[in-house]
Amino acid sequence: MSQKILSHVEASSLKPSVAPFAIGDTVDVHTRILEGEKERVQIFNGVVIARSGSGSREMFTVRRIVAGEGVERKFPLHSPKIAKIEVKRSGVSRRAKLYYLRDRVGKSVRLREKREEQAEAAAGAKKSSKKPAVAKA
Repeated sequence: MSQKILSHVEASSLKPSVAPFAIGDTVDVHTRILEGEKERVQIFNGVVIARSGSGSREMFTVRRIVAGEGVERKFPLHSPKIAKIEVKRSGVSRRAKLYYLRDRVGKSVRLREKREEQAEAAAGAKKSSKKPAVAKA
């Protein structure tokens, strides 16, 4: 009984639409910041190196390099302070956590890019390369 109530309360606090992104993607996180009476949007861009939690407690970690130093920031996924999340580039990753990027410097930090257009074109070429079956009379 109490689990149903908790899940109902949690469902009401979730954002209706969250941009789908994965580990290894390069994203821009638009965060609302209050400075006195004014509100502005600050953009933090970097590579998603981790996602954790579930439901309203889901968090994700974004890492970028600023002035030669690595900067990581954790964001609650369903926070009202997050205006939007834009996926700039999809990276290929075979790991759930990319903490090994912390030890890397320079170009070795880059991940391979996922190219959907090439994958679709290759799949189409494989289908068309098959010879049609000829019926013998």
